[in-house]
Amino acid sequence: MTKSRIAAALTITIAIGWAGTAAGQHWAYKGDAGPENWSKVDPKFTMCAIGKNQSPIDLANQVKADLKPFKTDYKQGATDIVNNGHTVQVNFGAGNTLMVDGRTFELKQFHFHSPSENKLNGRQFPMEAHLVHADKDGNLAVVAVMFDEGAENAFISKLWSAMPGKGGDKNSLPAGLSAAQLLPKDLAYYQFNGSLTTPPCSEGVRWLVVKKPVTASKAQVDKFSKTLGFANNRPIQPVNARQVLQ
Repeated sequence: MTKSRIAAALTITIAIGWAGTAAGQHWAYKGDAGPENWSKVDPKFTMCAIGKNQSPIDLANQVKADLKPFKTDYKQGATDIVNNGHTVQVNFGAGNTLMVDGRTFELKQFHFHSPSENKLNGRQFPMEAHLVHADKDGNLAVVAVMFDEGAENAFISKLWSAMPGKGGDKNSLPAGLSAAQLLPKDLAYYQFNGSLTTPPCSEGVRWLVVKKPVTASKAQVDKFSKTLGFANNRPIQPVNARQVLQ
């Protein structure tokens, strides 16, 4: 299989939310199949242990760079919301794009982690959303948005009203829900080279972490956490030789 086909296959797996793996191996966020043992669950997960550019990280000691604004063209098009046993994920049809560094990526899905996986200058947030995109060659770009505890988030309310209560369940979403409603107005961001935060922890993922958080109420964060029944954040990984650009 060519590199581009491998990347494309990886993208498809991400788009369905890592509900399982091709080999059917189970991984989890705690216990014997938890993050410290992911590389032992399946040989395909070796990168989770040996990778040098793993995510998430603490975005500290940033380096100033000439980062061009990224642009989104998110049309209405959320199709359904899935509880895949590891997170709650919203899927999208074609036609929603991210433009960054002269490349165009298409939005596949977004999903949530609580508490946040990445940290900003040592600070962990109650919840984090990951908007997962892929270009035509299967290269991945993730836009991360942090949630501060505060005012109720109207968009999250619409999603949670349809959130499946059990792993493996899926519900349709009403028309008119756009990923643009998840983003703050100020899209200043940090950028770093990282990985998937779930097995197989593949590297080469372009991370764009929005600096300004949005808000969600404590009740909204609690509803997500109680629905999953566990914290679904991978522990912070070493930065190693990478730079966090801003």
